Amino acid sequence: MHDTKSSSRRRFLKSSAVTAAAVAGAPAIVARGANERIRVGFIGVGNRGSQLLHAFMQHRDVEVAAFADVYEPYLTRDRSKVCERWIEELGGRIPAMGENIGNKVDTYTDFRRLIDRKDIDAVCIATPDHWHAIQTIMAMESGKDVYVEKPLTIALREGRAMVDAAKRTNRVVQVGIHRRGSKVYRDIVPFIQNGGIGQISMARAYRISNMYPDGIGKMRPEDPPPGFDWDMWLGPREYRPYQYNITPYKFRWWKSYSTQMGNWGVHYMDGIRWFMDETAPLAITTHGGQYVLDDDRTIPDTMEVTFEMPSGAVVIFGVYEACGGPMIDGDLELRGTKGNFVINERGYTLTPSGPGQFQEWQSLTDEKSSRLETREDVTVSHVRNFLDCIKSREKPWCDIETGHRSTSFAHLANIALETGIRIEWDAEREVITNSKEANDLLGYEYRKPWTLG
Repeated sequence: MHDTKSSSRRRFLKSSAVTAAAVAGAPAIVARGANERIRVGFIGVGNRGSQLLHAFMQHRDVEVAAFADVYEPYLTRDRSKVCERWIEELGGRIPAMGENIGNKVDTYTDFRRLIDRKDIDAVCIATPDHWHAIQTIMAMESGKDVYVEKPLTIALREGRAMVDAAKRTNRVVQVGIHRRGSKVYRDIVPFIQNGGIGQISMARAYRISNMYPDGIGKMRPEDPPPGFDWDMWLGPREYRPYQYNITPYKFRWWKSYSTQMGNWGVHYMDGIRWFMDETAPLAITTHGGQYVLDDDRTIPDTMEVTFEMPSGAVVIFGVYEACGGPMIDGDLELRGTKGNFVINERGYTLTPSGPGQFQEWQSLTDEKSSRLETREDVTVSHVRNFLDCIKSREKPWCDIETGHRSTSFAHLANIALETGIRIEWDAEREVITNSKEANDLLGYEYRKPWTLG
C-alpha cells in the first residue's frame, strides 16, 4: 500500500501554492473572523482521538471534515463492528462512537490523503507516539495548523525537527499537555514563579497503578482483527508480528511505541518546570526495572528518576506499577524555603514551612488554598485556545517548543535507565555530553519508506 501512495505528498507539494510558500519559509496565512468555522481533520480516532473529537465538537466554530485511521470500524464510528476481543479485554478504552456530527465526514485509511486535502484548515493527531513527528511535519508542510497529542515524540531528535518545521512553515501547533489549559494551574503559576514558596529545592510527582499480578499479560503473535492495517500502524518502527497486548491502547507498555514515563511523566514534568520556570535538566539518573510483573512489557514496572536542575533543585518522578496508594495528595508537589505546595486540576494547597535546626522564625508565608466547585474540562479549554490561536496567529498555551522541552525529560529519563549511567545534558546543543552510547539513543532509524521530510 505504501508504494502506491507514497508519492501523494510530493504531488501535493508540487501543486499547492500554500505548501510551496510554506517550504519557502513564507506560508500563506488566511485571516479569519472570530465566528468563522475551522475545518478540522482527525488522524487517529480511537480512545484518545475520540475524546479529542468530542472536545473539538464542543466549539461551534469547528466543522469536522475528515477522519483517518488504520481500523475500519473507527472510521465508520460503529462500535458493533469492533473486534469482540478488544471490547472484552479493554472495555471503556474502546470508544462508544456513534456521534451526531451533523455533516458528511470523509474517511481515509491512509492519513496522507487527509493531509493532501486543500480544504482542511487544521488536523488533530492522536495516533501512537511513534507517528507524531512524521504526521505533524507533513501536516505543517501542507499548510495546516496542528493539535498533536502528548507525548510529542518517541525520540528526542524528532522534537527539534518538529520545532524547526513549525518555524519554517509558520504554523500554529498546540501540544496536548492539557494542564497548560487549567485555570487552577494558570492562576497560581505567577505566584510560585515570583517566590511564593521561596527558593524551590525539591519537586516530585508519581504515576502509581498496581498492575499485579498480570500486567498486560503474556501473549503469542496472531493475525490482527479484520479491518486493521497492522503494517500501517507500525509505520516507521521495525516490523514485528501483531499481538493483542500491543494495540489498541496497550502499546503504552512497549518502548518502541511509548512509555509510561512519556505517557504520564510528560504531564507532570511540564507542570513542574512551568512552576519553576526551568527549561531542561543538567543531569539525569534513573533506577528501576521489571522487578515484579511477569508480562510482555518492555518498560519497567518500577522506576524512579532524579533530574538535577540548573537552579539547584532536584526533581523526582516515579513510575510504580506493582504497588498502589497515593504518594502525595495531588498531581505534583513543590517544596521551597517558605512552604510546600501541592496541586491538581481541582485545586491547590500551600502549607507554610516551620523552622529547622538553629532557626527561630515562625512563618515566612501564609497558608493558601483554592478549590474549584466543579471540575474544569481542561481538554476543552486547551482546544479552545488552539482554535483562537488559529485565528489570531498568536502562540498557544503549549506551543511546540514548550511541548518538545517537556517531552525531552521523558526521553532523557528513559535513556539514563537504558544506559545505567548519570547522563549530562547540554540543553542548548541538545546533546548528551558524557556518553556516545547515550547520545546515539536520541534518535532511531525509520523503516522505509518513512522519513521526517
